Amino acid sequence: MVASKEKFTVVAPGRICLFGDHQDYLGLPVIACAINRSIKLKATKNTSYDLKIMMPDVNEERHIDLNKKIEIRSNRDYFASALNVLERYDCIPNEGYDIVVTGDIPVNAGLSSSSAVLVAWITFLLEAYGSSHKINASFIARLAYEAEVLEFQAPGGLMDQYTICLGNTVFLNTITGDHIPLTQPIRSLIIGESGVPKETLEVLGKLGDFAKNVIVQIRKEVANFKIADATIDTYNSYQHLVDPSLKPIFLAAVNNYLITKEALIIMQQEPLNLHKLGALMDAHHFELREHLKITVPIIDSMIDGAKEGGALGAKIVGSGGGGCIVAISTPENEKAVIDGILKGGAKSAYKIEISKGVQII
Repeated sequence: MVASKEKFTVVAPGRICLFGDHQDYLGLPVIACAINRSIKLKATKNTSYDLKIMMPDVNEERHIDLNKKIEIRSNRDYFASALNVLERYDCIPNEGYDIVVTGDIPVNAGLSSSSAVLVAWITFLLEAYGSSHKINASFIARLAYEAEVLEFQAPGGLMDQYTICLGNTVFLNTITGDHIPLTQPIRSLIIGESGVPKETLEVLGKLGDFAKNVIVQIRKEVANFKIADATIDTYNSYQHLVDPSLKPIFLAAVNNYLITKEALIIMQQEPLNLHKLGALMDAHHFELREHLKITVPIIDSMIDGAKEGGALGAKIVGSGGGGCIVAISTPENEKAVIDGILKGGAKSAYKIEISKGVQII
């Protein structure tokens, strides 16, 4: 294959999960949006047979010799895993590029900086070297999911990769990647960064195993049980089949699923009722804090600060153990919400906009 461009830039946004944290590994739907914090990958063709990757933000470099077999160096070596995955889809690098990766998505904060890097990398490879398959946002997302999750048998679902590729706000089926665009904008979304690194693989792996054990235990007595059909009545009927330590996990899965479905209804109505949406966000955070126990004191303090500043709702973002929060505000309260989050101990707080998905510019 022949490279199509001498020089181009890929921009991949970060993402926020608004509703459905810790649901995608159960195959349950989520509501998520892309945001105007992004990874930029600038590619310039060189005369070698090397991919020379410079990452000045983290003071790292990676050189990949295309004459040699690609070796995966670690369980998060997405540069190598993506090359292996794309080879199966007839994307074969045959020319070198100098690549510079920069961005303003906070690292290890729950806004999917690593997935954005991977999506940008895969988009670059497809643009530079092509594929026999039809290339669109869903195709790129699927390849990114394979490279990030399936290649390493890692916990996690489709949310990050598909939201980054599709852009805007979507209700996402985390089994198939099918989605419903949600076009009503939430105009006052505030991010607060705790400065405490999240614990993605550890938290997702542990809670994912717990949640799957709930299903296994119930199916010993109710063979056709599906978590996607569960309601509060289901929980009340089947909780005795579950180990006491797992009952909070079961309850959180059911409640968060119901919250996400109710949020979908609200987000499809005009005008958008931000007060109802904020109340659901608070309810979602309650499940994450009280039943899944993924928060830390600074996150709780930042949430309290956001609410004291007039936020309509607020929740932790991502896997937990640190990272960020997101708050829904009204335009007139944005500054007070930001100030409240900072007073709660945040490293930084700022308004974000909902953005388009991955783009080539």
